[in-house]
Amino acid sequence: MVKLFINTNRKLGHINPELQGHFSEHLGRCIYEGIYVGENSDIPNTKGMRNDVVSALKEMKVPVLRWPGGCFADEYHWKDGIGPKENRKKMINTHWGGGVEDNSFGTHEFMELCRQLGCKTYINGNLGSGTVQEMSEWVEYMTFGGISPMAELREKNGSKEPWTVDYFGVGNESWGCGGNLTPAYYANEYRRYQTYVRNYNPEQPIRKIACGADVDNYSWTDQVMNTCFQSPEFLHGFMDGLSLHYYTCPENAAEKGSATEFDEKVWYKTLAKTFYMDKLIERHGAVMDKYDREHKVGIIVDEWGTWYSCEPGTNPGFLYQQNTMRDALVAGINLNIFNKHCDRVKMANIAQMVNVLQAVILTEGAKMLLTPTYHVFKMYSCHQDAKLLDSYVETVAIGLEEEYMVPNLNESVSLGTDGKIHITMNNLSVDRDYEIEGQLTETEVLEVKGTVLMNEMHAHNTFEQPEVVKLKEFNDCRIIDNRLVFTIPACSVLHLEVTVRQTE
Repeated sequence: MVKLFINTNRKLGHINPELQGHFSEHLGRCIYEGIYVGENSDIPNTKGMRNDVVSALKEMKVPVLRWPGGCFADEYHWKDGIGPKENRKKMINTHWGGGVEDNSFGTHEFMELCRQLGCKTYINGNLGSGTVQEMSEWVEYMTFGGISPMAELREKNGSKEPWTVDYFGVGNESWGCGGNLTPAYYANEYRRYQTYVRNYNPEQPIRKIACGADVDNYSWTDQVMNTCFQSPEFLHGFMDGLSLHYYTCPENAAEKGSATEFDEKVWYKTLAKTFYMDKLIERHGAVMDKYDREHKVGIIVDEWGTWYSCEPGTNPGFLYQQNTMRDALVAGINLNIFNKHCDRVKMANIAQMVNVLQAVILTEGAKMLLTPTYHVFKMYSCHQDAKLLDSYVETVAIGLEEEYMVPNLNESVSLGTDGKIHITMNNLSVDRDYEIEGQLTETEVLEVKGTVLMNEMHAHNTFEQPEVVKLKEFNDCRIIDNRLVFTIPACSVLHLEVTVRQTE
């Protein structure tokens, strides 16, 4: 029997709701068709936003949404996306598929979407092809409540009151599609640009995010931190976060492999590559610790998830892929890793929300389905705003290739805002169940409820069969001598909600 230990008295940190954040780029059918269909669409909508998609996302409790990119951010000029839609500029989306971008979804529409979702806003600014003035005026347009040219323009376009911008990213992937800059050059540009991302409302300050590394480029992290953490002024607003991008690709950048057709070797290889996220956070965090021992600057993992070859017959630039139980395990592993590193990781945004890469929702015309990844996020919402508890589960290495062995189990545990203890655990084995005995220190276990997502490894939802993979009640956990005894099924993600009473 596998042992699970939970120290209910040892709280290791606060789990920001933003660790379960999302990302919507002007890419493929993420925004257009996926989220936004326009007010004249036959698909039921509210101010152009699909009612079915918004309702599902609200139920999943989206905490924060990043927009407009991604690579698109550094070719996006915000003034093209305001004013009467018939007057907005049309452009070719050169990064993603060569489609026509008509700018009908712009700043006002994004803020309306976040209002409907009840989530925080994360705007990514254009450093690559934009000017300091352009970025400065965008911040003024969105957040200034006084008398100014940009505030007057916002009111002319239908929004008298300013909005709240919770997070602002200064450039995206500046080492690549965002300008191919060197770390030293970017860091100095960041210092300049962020100066003009002004906090017009001191009671709701904008948290500024600098462009961080591509995967394991620790030199980038070191040079950016060195340049931006030199002076005392830093503590007054230079940087609140440093981004990190890492995608799980089972093969390589050129041949990423199928989303639905894979064998057990590729299953374990994918999961093994997912665990690299843990090393990346530890190693980038160690570099940041040289300058920031108090963890004032958070790691912002604002692009993560699986990246496979696109579905056959679709535009390769649209990055549309299916979503199986393999993706559910990738999501569960990552979310547990973020929880365990909540002292340094302050936000994470899966790529992407709808119809792109590891999406939580897929649409086809008026049809909509929830992916296995959606159900994992819904299950893990119990951790939002919770306190991380010290936990440990006994594991053994499993897999079919020595290079790609993984722990059979992966977990995180929190004390939720509801006063209950929440255990999320993944069984990475394709075919083996594990019997677990869970011990909680200095508490009396009163009740336990469970939810499980389980199926065979290729299982996924289609528009013809949209509920092949869905959440089910888990009633097989027993309380024996104040211990939790349960069997976690193979290829599954499990959530246990434990009601306890503290003992002396």
